Amino acid sequence: MTPPETTLEGLVTPAWVRRPTNLARAVTAELVQRIVRGVHPSGTALPPEPVLCETFSVSRTVVREAVKVLQEKGLVQVRQGAGTMVTPQSMWDMLDELVLAATIAEDDSLAILDDLVVTRRLLESDMAHVAARLADQETLDRLRALVDRMDELVDDQVAYHDHDRAFHDVVMQASGNRIARGVVRSLESQVVNTARYMGRTQRSLCVASNRGHRRIYERIAARDPEGAAEAMFTHITEAWLVRRKGSGKVPRLQR
Repeated sequence: MTPPETTLEGLVTPAWVRRPTNLARAVTAELVQRIVRGVHPSGTALPPEPVLCETFSVSRTVVREAVKVLQEKGLVQVRQGAGTMVTPQSMWDMLDELVLAATIAEDDSLAILDDLVVTRRLLESDMAHVAARLADQETLDRLRALVDRMDELVDDQVAYHDHDRAFHDVVMQASGNRIARGVVRSLESQVVNTARYMGRTQRSLCVASNRGHRRIYERIAARDPEGAAEAMFTHITEAWLVRRKGSGKVPRLQR
């Protein structure tokens, strides 16, 4: 990779191997990372347009398009006479793919992943509660088939995790809550392939994980909403604590 260079204004040019096809998207992604890393801290102004044009070797049109997207993500505000100001973290769109990915990459404490797990746990526990009341026989049969199949896949971690995600999705679909399911699927899709979220993967962990799945299935099949919610809550909590073990950080997983 070509090493980055420094402009006359002291800004580091991006270390692109070759010029991206979509310049605005590439500039946006780079600026998101720099804002999250604190290169451009909250409360300060982004460099003026001419400087950004020089830094990224792009036109004003590209810079303006990138700044517009940053506004949509909640990272900056354009203020008359003050320039483009970086906003406080509380205003950032944490469901945005670029913002979430950059934040996870910079968070050594894993606090953002703890928050993600807490959010997922709350939503999926509620959906399991509803699924225990609404699931039809076809759904129960699918859940049991997935649990039984996962018992056979504990030595194939890739296939096991595919079935694991399918199990959770069947429960979410059974609840009928499309908004909650959409949030969980969006969050999961952005972290499911990251080592920080997935942690260690081995046979014994898959065996323990599927005991949690079976407990969830049994409570849903027994039409026990409270039990299903508690089983989901416990399963997601324990699975994450195992995955993050070894980080040396205390998780923020208060109920």
